[in-house]
Amino acid sequence: MQDPSSAKSRRATAYLMESEEEAIRLDVKTDRDAVRRQALWCGVGPGLRVLDAGCGAGITTSILADVVVPGGGVLGVDYSPQRIDYAAAHYGGERGVAFALHDLREPLTRFGTFDLIWVRFVLEYHRSAAGAIVRNLLECLKPGGRLCLLDLDYNCLTHHELPEATMDALQKIMRAVDERFDFDTFIGRKLYSLLYDAGLEDIRVELAAHNLFYGPMKESDKFNLMKKIEIAGSAVNDVIEACYPGGYARFYEDFVRHLDDPRRFTYTPLLMTSGRKPASG
Repeated sequence: MQDPSSAKSRRATAYLMESEEEAIRLDVKTDRDAVRRQALWCGVGPGLRVLDAGCGAGITTSILADVVVPGGGVLGVDYSPQRIDYAAAHYGGERGVAFALHDLREPLTRFGTFDLIWVRFVLEYHRSAAGAIVRNLLECLKPGGRLCLLDLDYNCLTHHELPEATMDALQKIMRAVDERFDFDTFIGRKLYSLLYDAGLEDIRVELAAHNLFYGPMKESDKFNLMKKIEIAGSAVNDVIEACYPGGYARFYEDFVRHLDDPRRFTYTPLLMTSGRKPASG
């Protein structure tokens, strides 16, 4: 008989958004101008050696490289072979860009040291391991270098005017996702404490809006949101079937109706944090 605890552990370490289209979703949803603004706020600049920790499909690695070259470079690491293969095929030939397969829950010392480490939309998938990941990253950050953590808060939960039954179901879905997949819907509010507890100095915090949608919605934005609903919904289908009249099919239909309504207002808080590693001696 299968050990229930081991099955739960495997679910918790699985990537929630895994699908054949995940690399495409990551590419489509990434706003290059927004990422560049965030990078500049974090202190990314020419000549720096940067680690893109949890690089996904590689588009953020490419954007960061545009900022650091000439003289600098960016290494993108991810624990998904599919994502690294996609990243290498689409961005690996660009100047200042390199990719490697690596799990951030393991030490990164084999890669040398970095002037700046960028971690965007990664820790939300590692609720129980977030502290350990930060410690691993600090080991390869140069004294005086900056660790930058960027993530969402109230992930997928801020919509007006979503019907009450749909909103209640959405909250139950996210609670189930957190429990079963080690996800963290509220990781954004915890980023400052992670940097503070790690002993970093000169910690900076900025709050901004992410996925700010009103009026007609772009097809790329709708594709991203609906892909989230499809994958998360299938992962916790039993929860939806138990709490929503009509089950998953009706929930999906009602959520699409909400997105297609130009009156609706949707956003997610984005927390950007950056701290400096103390200089040695």
